[in-house]
Amino acid sequence: MLSSPRPGSLPAGATGGVVMMLLGVLLFAVNDTLGKWLVGSYTVGQLLLVRSVAGLCAMAPSIRAAGSPAFLRAPRPGLQLLRVAFSTLESSLFFWALTELPLAEVMTYYMAGPIYVTALSPFLLGERVGWRRWTAVAVGFGGVVLALHPSPSSLSFGAVCALAGSFSYALFLITTRQLAGVPGTVLMTAQLLAALLFGAVLVLTQGWTPPGITDFVLMLFLGIGSLGGNLCVNQALRIAPASVVVPYQYTLILWGMLFGYLFFGEVIGPLTLAGAAIIIGAGLFIFLREQQLRREAPR
Repeated sequence: MLSSPRPGSLPAGATGGVVMMLLGVLLFAVNDTLGKWLVGSYTVGQLLLVRSVAGLCAMAPSIRAAGSPAFLRAPRPGLQLLRVAFSTLESSLFFWALTELPLAEVMTYYMAGPIYVTALSPFLLGERVGWRRWTAVAVGFGGVVLALHPSPSSLSFGAVCALAGSFSYALFLITTRQLAGVPGTVLMTAQLLAALLFGAVLVLTQGWTPPGITDFVLMLFLGIGSLGGNLCVNQALRIAPASVVVPYQYTLILWGMLFGYLFFGEVIGPLTLAGAAIIIGAGLFIFLREQQLRREAPR
């Protein structure tokens, strides 16, 4: 059986880690809500371009401190190119999915990303996956199918983008895991530069809609909010065990349902809710099982 901490026995720093994880997830949810709001009036290319510029400006001190050698000598350049390609693809597909689907529904598909990682890890990472996790993967895929509630009308452009985006997100996670030794500043800078270039190409082909000052500030916040969310999540993992804080990432779907209802009048259907519950359950089981196996592994 999977063990869990007894009341009163949480490790030191756990409360602060949970708070930081919840804050990071909230920032991601606010960011995604702003993205859905803006993508109704502006192209995906515009959002990627402005968001990336804001992110690079915010990271400028870290980039300067790292120095050019950190970037020029970064290992495995081919794998880094793959990583930024998957990152740019999953971000773009997320915004495109938001043009047609409710916010919480798109988030639900993306929360299945870790399940895809487990399914792909024996083939791409050479990791062994036992029958318990394979069962959870199958159940998780069932949750995705249920959330999609497949029918001739449900396989819309938005649904295809959400599914392809969640798979790209899984590949992004796998390549990030393979680049664990590369400094975070190098990885994030490359990620932002790739999104900026892709956004610029899209703007050249789709055109530019001049934003008002309020919308422009909101676009800038897409970059700042994303960085802030990542910093909070990284800090949560730094000060508390992953087994304590990671499960709280699934509050993203709750925020998506709340913000979707408040700002867009969206109410997701019972099949999507049931699929989301199955995806969350399967994802939590896989994560906790992996934590247990790490504890039991010989040192």
